[in-house]
Amino acid sequence: MSELKDRASAILKEFKGETYAFGSGVLDLPPGQFAAEFGRKALFVGPLEFEWFRPVRERILASLKRAGVDAVEEVRSAGPNAPFVDVYRIHSHIMHKKPDVLVVADGGSGIDAVKAAAVLATLGDIHSEIDPFFGVGQVTDACGKSGRAVMPVVAVMMASSSGAHLTKYSNITDPVMGQKKLIVDEAIVPPRAVFDYDVTTTQPMSLTLDGGLDGIAHCLEVYFGAPSAAREKAQRVAELGIELIIKGLIEVKKDAKSREARTLLGLGTDLGGYAIMIGGTSGAHLSSFSLVDVLSHGRACALMNPYYTVFFAPAVPEQLRVVGRIYRKYGYTKEDVDSLSGRELGLAVAKAMVNFSKFLDFPTRLSDVKGVGREHIDRCLTAAKNPQLDMKLRNMPVPLNADLVEEYMRPILEAAWTGEFGTIKNM
Repeated sequence: MSELKDRASAILKEFKGETYAFGSGVLDLPPGQFAAEFGRKALFVGPLEFEWFRPVRERILASLKRAGVDAVEEVRSAGPNAPFVDVYRIHSHIMHKKPDVLVVADGGSGIDAVKAAAVLATLGDIHSEIDPFFGVGQVTDACGKSGRAVMPVVAVMMASSSGAHLTKYSNITDPVMGQKKLIVDEAIVPPRAVFDYDVTTTQPMSLTLDGGLDGIAHCLEVYFGAPSAAREKAQRVAELGIELIIKGLIEVKKDAKSREARTLLGLGTDLGGYAIMIGGTSGAHLSSFSLVDVLSHGRACALMNPYYTVFFAPAVPEQLRVVGRIYRKYGYTKEDVDSLSGRELGLAVAKAMVNFSKFLDFPTRLSDVKGVGREHIDRCLTAAKNPQLDMKLRNMPVPLNADLVEEYMRPILEAAWTGEFGTIKNM
């Protein structure tokens, strides 16, 4: 297993260089050192209301003080799924305190909210609401026209999941509509990041499992959809990331406090973050955005990906064999994936994913999820036709457009409702 970890560390160093401090026990110096590169006044954002966070808070504040950085205010972080209201609340604190740098210590939702708040703090006189920045490249466009750069963020990750500390994505939720929206923009990548994998030993098991499956979804969806020019690079990252996460989740189920398991998960989900900088996620992520009121993001992606896998199967035989071998190695399928092709290969890998979800006690069909109704299928289809989320349709290895959503995506969602793959149509 050390060989897998060494390979993962080398890839992450290649990806982020000296701008990312990661590993076991790295929390005490880098936050302050990184923040000091941008100024002497920091706004510190974190889940201040939680008892488990207090020792982490103290270590980060000590790091800032040691580096000569003044924490001008401490601000409560965003709630799950980064609701709009929390983005505007954090933005208000930034505008009143006028810090040089934002230091956020939280999971993906908290970091996403701060990334979005930094956009508003930088460009709010151009667009006073966050909506115009949703989609691809809108922040970069506004920065280019105004001659500005987004306010710097030092992102201290606390959960092995989304890779928000490393990426160009910010997922923000409109709780009234029950819909996630997405900023995709190189301009919002945090210029400095820290992740001490040991801090995740305090996470509840449900959050650990959700995060791991989100990481698998990042690797899987990017690898499936990678164009030929990027496929070798995507495979190098995704194949290793998926194996590390599967192994890590197996180990963490045995011992939730295992630092070894937490390191495997941290490295694996960080590779998932790298993957989504190589290419984009697609179908399962798109559908998950419309299930935000009934399922955590990781569970939604884990539930949906087997069904999209069957739909994609004829287009991704090479990728399916690579992924299938990993699931076979860890005992989640007995199928000889190298001897299968087409839809049969897709079904074998999809069933292996379902078996792994059952091992984790995750739901494997929508109709088993409390609170899910048929209206969620319609919501998923409506979102798929939204131009702001069009990149997810185009990222699919079998690309769709809004005109094809009813014909091909509805059968996928119907299959996910029943747990039966037979209704899925292949193009």
